[in-house]
Amino acid sequence: MTANKWLVTAGALALSVGLAQPTFADVSIDSIVKDAETADDVVSYGLGPQGQRYSALDKITKDNVDQLVPAWALSLGGEKMRGQQAQPLVKDGVIYFTGSYSRVWAVDAKTGHELWQYDARLPEGILPCCDVINRGAALIGDKVIFGTLDAKLVALDQKTGKVVWTKTIDDFKGGYSYTAAPLIVPSSAHGPLIVTGVSGGEFGIVGRVEARKADNGDLVWTRPTIEGHVGTLNGKDSTMTGTKNETWKGDLWKTGGGATWLGGTYDPDTKLIFIGTGNPGPWNSHMRPGDNKWSCSRIAIDPETGDIKWGFQTTPHDGWDFDGVNEVISFDLDGTKAAATADRNGFFYVLNRENGKFIRGFPFVEKITWATGLDENGRPLYVADNRPGDPKDSKDGKKGASVFAVPSFLGGKNQQQMAYNPGTKLFYVPANEWGMDIHNEPVTYKKGAAYLGAGFTIKPIFDDHIGALKAVDPASGKIVWTVKNRAPLWGGVLTTPGLVFYGTPEGDLKAVDATDGKELWHFNTGSGIVAPPITWEQDGEQFVSVLSGWGGAVPLWGGEVAKTVANLNQGGMLWTFKLPKRVAAN
Repeated sequence: MTANKWLVTAGALALSVGLAQPTFADVSIDSIVKDAETADDVVSYGLGPQGQRYSALDKITKDNVDQLVPAWALSLGGEKMRGQQAQPLVKDGVIYFTGSYSRVWAVDAKTGHELWQYDARLPEGILPCCDVINRGAALIGDKVIFGTLDAKLVALDQKTGKVVWTKTIDDFKGGYSYTAAPLIVPSSAHGPLIVTGVSGGEFGIVGRVEARKADNGDLVWTRPTIEGHVGTLNGKDSTMTGTKNETWKGDLWKTGGGATWLGGTYDPDTKLIFIGTGNPGPWNSHMRPGDNKWSCSRIAIDPETGDIKWGFQTTPHDGWDFDGVNEVISFDLDGTKAAATADRNGFFYVLNRENGKFIRGFPFVEKITWATGLDENGRPLYVADNRPGDPKDSKDGKKGASVFAVPSFLGGKNQQQMAYNPGTKLFYVPANEWGMDIHNEPVTYKKGAAYLGAGFTIKPIFDDHIGALKAVDPASGKIVWTVKNRAPLWGGVLTTPGLVFYGTPEGDLKAVDATDGKELWHFNTGSGIVAPPITWEQDGEQFVSVLSGWGGAVPLWGGEVAKTVANLNQGGMLWTFKLPKRVAAN
């Protein structure tokens, strides 16, 4: 059944049984900026542009969460059952979400009935690194905006799902792709802007951030993330990122990586965009001496000009694929405008979000081998013997000395989003405890080919668990509590006044006590959860929704770990839960 036929059928059904049709209301930039303050919608990725993933809704509590039941479930259908990593959005009774292979749905939030579906027509030869996933859409005005695996940005009419405009981000044949949820930010000079990054760090691309006008997709500015490259503003060259060859020797900066594949956050207080940058290319660090700025970093960008206001590099001269893309969450710390980020490298960082100055940092995973800690400026104290060896030092020049490094290149935390609860003042981090055998190899750049220069095998470091949900105190650096999980955690976190919701690869959506981690409820969705839950209020009831569908990087790259989850079933379902009315009324 086509989308248009379904719209007619759904409308006739609604009239025949007396159901109210959902409305399709425009989404204003003001509602996006204030998303964290409203309960009846979710119009931004992160339940607010600052990315705290906190909701003040409290109809579902520690006392009644064990009564949660499914309200409805929607199958994504077809044979495209790969990893489902998207966060849904909700506006005026309609849920919008993306799925694997660059698909988009609009669904009646009350009934779970599909209103329309859009499937991107993907070409042959796309080069996604880590499964055919998509992490979500953005809403602005009357449009639903999302990116595709062939590196395009598409705007759909929210009422019909028809294409309004399409823009090419870059050449997919050169290794570029796009998987993040676009970020919508205000701009006094340009109106609402769509901010996007790029994927493709393993193919010798150069990372960048772009801003486009929301009404027509026209490009406003670009900001490369590797030093020596020049940005643009209004179609003209603007400023250079860093200083050419300051920390990159020779010409390797021209294929330097630094992909911005996870997207960013926006802080209305400082009016800054925060975004993380990926690993430098190639992985073989002996080919590129120096800090290799601004790879493996968090950067703050002025939305008016695209200029970098500050940068903080978490892993200078990365040799382990410790992407610095993880989300930067704004929060207040004892009167300081702070921001926090949990890095792939296993360290948790607290920064001043006004200027990027280091406040504190500490490990959030165990048995880290590549560094002994951080100095007073947040720079890692390297363990020289734990850097993979230079192939040139080997007898045949083909394979450098192997090391066992912790964490693995999939990170102490990867794409799975953490959350901050302003009531408990704790961050809830879906972490993983694992290591890897890693060695370096010679490599040369070829357009569209993998550009690694390394070999690796991921291994567990504990017998009983890999995943570990951790409550982290940013003020003290203490891990307040830990909930272990046998399989790796690859889905995000939602927190409410007394609860933390998260999913597991085993398929369980769980609710635990926010103060001590005690499990209070779980429901098995039939496939692994690698997506973040959301919550919202409609007609006086609180709902919780999450996508279920196993996939992502772990089964593709996980080495020995992948074997431990080989029996997990793929799927593709949007699950929505609520309290029975008799329970909610008590």
